[in-house]
Amino acid sequence: MARPQVVVFTRDLRVRDHPALYAAARAGPVVPLFVVDPAVLGSPLVAEARRAYLAAALAHLDAGLRRRGGLLVVHRGAWVDEVVAVVRHVDATVVHLARDHSPLARRRRRALRARLASRDVTLRTWDHLTVVPPGALAPTGGDHFRVFTPYFRRWRAAPWRPVLPAPRTLRVPPLPEPGDPDPLLGMLPPPGAAPARLPGGEDEARARLRVFLARGLARYAETRDRFDGHPGSGLSADLHFGCLSPLEVAARATAHPAGEAFVRQLCWRDFFAQVLAARPEAAWSELRGPTPAWRGEGAEVAAWRDGRTGVPLVDAAMRQLRTEAFMPNRARLVTASFLTRTLGVDWRLGARHFLAHLVDGDVASNNLSWQWVAGTGTDTNPYRTFSPRRQAERFDPEGAYVRRWVPELADLRPPELWDPPPLERARRGYPPPVGPVTPRPRR
Repeated sequence: MARPQVVVFTRDLRVRDHPALYAAARAGPVVPLFVVDPAVLGSPLVAEARRAYLAAALAHLDAGLRRRGGLLVVHRGAWVDEVVAVVRHVDATVVHLARDHSPLARRRRRALRARLASRDVTLRTWDHLTVVPPGALAPTGGDHFRVFTPYFRRWRAAPWRPVLPAPRTLRVPPLPEPGDPDPLLGMLPPPGAAPARLPGGEDEARARLRVFLARGLARYAETRDRFDGHPGSGLSADLHFGCLSPLEVAARATAHPAGEAFVRQLCWRDFFAQVLAARPEAAWSELRGPTPAWRGEGAEVAAWRDGRTGVPLVDAAMRQLRTEAFMPNRARLVTASFLTRTLGVDWRLGARHFLAHLVDGDVASNNLSWQWVAGTGTDTNPYRTFSPRRQAERFDPEGAYVRRWVPELADLRPPELWDPPPLERARRGYPPPVGPVTPRPRR
């Protein structure tokens, strides 16, 4: 009988289109494993809503595995130590792991490979966190693309692997350890304390995908930038946790006559992933120099975090973030531009705040988007700014978004809503705009 193989789940919490699980199931007995590492999930950079989504996603994954004869083994402890312990207990020959390119994932993968090599166990890594693997596309004479548009052209022309079905059956070897019965104990917020969020898990994610493809994709290009209503796909957390396969989502959207705008956004995920894979230091260091003389912590940063800047659209977005652990993509650009361009604050402070609150917080997409806005990253126009007033006029023309999240101004209408007069601000307890109020000069 074939010796068992271990599939370690990380940001790929699904059974459908999971090449590692598919290959391991075909080879023989398989141990599906997830390790809850308190050093990671206890970090202040992990949003409460993200831990809550994770708990639901693990429950869905376990149910999906059990429907096929398997189960999810969940251990709690130092990630590398726990993986090696399971390998030792079941006498595994191969460990399967998705190739993630965050600094943390790279460190863990190197350490695991060294530990497994000493036991003559193979670590097999898979590229199923993106549509096209990072490093698969490169410009002539370079190791990665630094500009999005040429990358997008190559990405659209590249062949994609087939979408795989879920394994029909799974065989799990005898397990000497059942795993931690409550691995997230103490890591989840108390009932009622977590921000509003979508329910996590593969089944919920696939239901959202069906609704979006049937009702939302046709109008995505014209609605995705709007603040009012429900812009976007609603799939960002599902893609971040891998409850949906980005390849399957891209393939299904591509088949839709109106899918191009959405597919382009999926390509942005891949673009930032390939930048981080080639330049891992870019997670927290600037891609382009010279380093600006950024401002650090101060009262203006606190006002920005609390949604009390006195700039209605910025405040609305920051309050939504605290309440729902989410904000629309254009709101992220506007709030990031205000912090870095108008206030001159270091983009890293903003990136950390977003990671600490966003349910879909991803180091590559989040931090490199912040650099794009701050003029230190991949944007070919380092002087680009996003005027909150202009963005509100274009994408929240009736003011519904601002009135929802800034109730102090709920009875105002544009244009007064975008910049209330001083007496109105004082009467409503709404602060004057924090300064400076003009964009900082850049390189």
